[in-house]
Amino acid sequence: MTIDAAFTHFPSLTTNRLQLRQIQPSDIEALFALFSDEETMRFYGDDPQRSLDETSQMLEQVQTGYSKRKHIRWGITLKGKDQIIGSCSLYNFDTHSHHAETGYILNRSFWGQGIMTEAMSAILTYGFAELELHRIEAVIDIANQRSKGLLLKLGFTYEGNLRQRYFFRDQFEDAHYFGLLKHEWHKG
Repeated sequence: MTIDAAFTHFPSLTTNRLQLRQIQPSDIEALFALFSDEETMRFYGDDPQRSLDETSQMLEQVQTGYSKRKHIRWGITLKGKDQIIGSCSLYNFDTHSHHAETGYILNRSFWGQGIMTEAMSAILTYGFAELELHRIEAVIDIANQRSKGLLLKLGFTYEGNLRQRYFFRDQFEDAHYFGLLKHEWHKG
């Protein structure tokens, strides 16, 4: 399979406990619960959403991004339940160099249960095995110890810091880069 195939039919993924599926308009309330929570959004890089209209606009961007072949954003659900509890994605595909970026967010009430490790393992396997990526990158706020711990647990390597890379909440913030290569994932 190639990156092109991923944009022909949305790639649903299944793990022991989870279903990763395409986000639908019917998910708007679950998405709002996720993206409006102050603590969950603390390190996300966007302010918490304040209305269903904001969430609706985000959902439209998710759908447009997929139709324009820019990103794949999965909704995470527990098997047997259809309510989204989180989201993870692959985006910024570089088909020439075979790399992409990843990002993720999980409803706070599900933190500490290994859910994101399970979801991201499925995404990484899909990216390397099915999309034939060579490298997957993640950019985080280094103060987000949970995210840093997840990436290290998954085998990512901290590769460096771009000082004052982006402007958020009236100040410049550093961007901390992590990378994982295909052979490192298979070794793990």
